[in-house]
Amino acid sequence: MARHVPTYHLYGENSGKEPDFWLHCETIKSRSSLHRWEIRLHRHESFFQILYVEAGSGDATLDSKVHPLDPPVVVTIPPGVDHGFRFSRDIEGLVITILTSHLGHSSSERSRFGDWLAAARVTRLDPQNDEAAFAILTLRRLGEEFEHRRSGRNELLAAYVTQALRLTARISHEGDTSQLPAEGGERRMEVLSGLIQQHFRAHKPASFYAAELGMSLTHLNRITRAMTGHTVHDLLCAKLIEEAKRELLFSIASAGEIGLRLGFADPAYFSRFFLKESGLTPRAWRMKERMRLDMATGGSGVMKAVDVRRGTDDFQRNF
Repeated sequence: MARHVPTYHLYGENSGKEPDFWLHCETIKSRSSLHRWEIRLHRHESFFQILYVEAGSGDATLDSKVHPLDPPVVVTIPPGVDHGFRFSRDIEGLVITILTSHLGHSSSERSRFGDWLAAARVTRLDPQNDEAAFAILTLRRLGEEFEHRRSGRNELLAAYVTQALRLTARISHEGDTSQLPAEGGERRMEVLSGLIQQHFRAHKPASFYAAELGMSLTHLNRITRAMTGHTVHDLLCAKLIEEAKRELLFSIASAGEIGLRLGFADPAYFSRFFLKESGLTPRAWRMKERMRLDMATGGSGVMKAVDVRRGTDDFQRNF
């Protein structure tokens, strides 16, 4: 008979309700010491985890395969992967748990980075390597930022997660001789993503991005469809909606003010655009999400979300 592997939000905590945080960070010692330094096999359905081991020793079991942990080392674990750990009593490091919907990248995206995110990995960081040293510093800063409830905390945590994952993936790829060099399509997608991030508020047409990349729009759409399943126009709309939702949830600004920030001169047009892309008006979406958070946090979620701009903690209770 197959052994039952439990599903948790955080290890030892049953997933009986919606999570009330998007990112949680704690020391490895604080959680593993409660369980005699052994985290038994389990999985998460809605979370991506980063385990950073700075000192001590141990091993990780990832989908039944055991990996020794030789610090400094990073373990990345996507949702649905069975995993467990054994640690020495002198273990030092962090466990970072991220709600997958807030990861900023999808493990299903058709790219080398998407492939890397989709599988559990153990990546050793050589402190003598500049990029590895920067990854270590980023993870330490993430832990410090999580611990202190200061203004801008949410944005910095998101930036640190992205930076840590991108650097670790690059180091992992450099150490894997089986990886092929990035295809031209992926390189172009990286440039396109940068251009979209730079210009999306200006509402440049898709043809602008094709011209910047020195190709026809038809050719660029062919690449984006192959890599993401979407056209350039789809990606532009998705970026606007992503930023609109972030503003609606993490700010106290009105829908009209948010629309202006995103380059919509007419608040009514912004509302129609949001409704078309998400199925709800900005106001209805904000109310629905805050109600969901309220239910998850026992009535405190709305106020915490509204108070982000005042420098208070959002979504996070004491763990």
